[in-house]
Amino acid sequence: MVKRAEKPQQKKKPRRHPGSDSWVGKDKTIHFVSGLPRAGSTLLVNILAQNHRFDVTPTSGVIGMLTMLRNQWENQPEFKAAYDEEVKVSSLRGLLNGYFHNSRFPTVFDKSRGWPAQIEMAERLLGRQMKILCPVRDIRDVLASFEKLYRKNKNIRPIPGELQNPGKFQTVEGRCEVWCQLGQPMGAAFNMIRDAMRRGFKNRLHFVEFEKLTVAPKTTMAKIYEFLDEEPYEHDFEHVEQYTQEDDIWHGYKDLHTIRPKVEPMEPQWPDILGKDVADLYKGKATNFWQE
Repeated sequence: MVKRAEKPQQKKKPRRHPGSDSWVGKDKTIHFVSGLPRAGSTLLVNILAQNHRFDVTPTSGVIGMLTMLRNQWENQPEFKAAYDEEVKVSSLRGLLNGYFHNSRFPTVFDKSRGWPAQIEMAERLLGRQMKILCPVRDIRDVLASFEKLYRKNKNIRPIPGELQNPGKFQTVEGRCEVWCQLGQPMGAAFNMIRDAMRRGFKNRLHFVEFEKLTVAPKTTMAKIYEFLDEEPYEHDFEHVEQYTQEDDIWHGYKDLHTIRPKVEPMEPQWPDILGKDVADLYKGKATNFWQE
């Protein structure tokens, strides 16, 4: 009777730590994740979520609510007649802290591309310098990733920006041009980061290069912990479970925030997806602008 070879035991996926009830209702240490789209922010927060001290958000709307309250405060006649700036600030601070009220973890990460534009407000609410993890990537590969999503999703629904720019969406070059416009994901994120740097806030930003995160995740994460002044943690890059969940149809793209379970290098996509002629249009911007 032939004896079957024993299958090697597979390493079990790490399960998220449940946290502690003792942190519910307490103010948390809040860090932030921003950066370029398609540059690994969802992967990064799910790696961070392995840490038993960390809680992470999917794409968060808290910054939109904060700016809405800030901008509309004086439109309330009663507040205008008896204006009290400190009451306004404490109300905004209460909204930010209240968003994480039920978290069972002492340190939380809010993920939104809008934070570089609101550093001044955030620091007033925090009472300290904020720390933003800022995933970045060769811009040609960012655009190539959007182009891949476009080709994957175009069969059943229009893509964000397509109905407003039907002519430009007829070519790869035109689609890339749209995605780089000020009101579009690539253009908005690029300009917010550059502007934050020019306002003197580069030391608030820790740039996490997608290429380095996927090639050398252990070294990259060690530098992140050093920037955050958090105790180091041994992550499992072979089994990254996706804790954050989003209904990506609301963002206009299916599988926009789906990650691979293993952190591994990726070859540049832009040569095959964009082609040399289109890629050359972005060659200047594709340099490491965050190192300026």
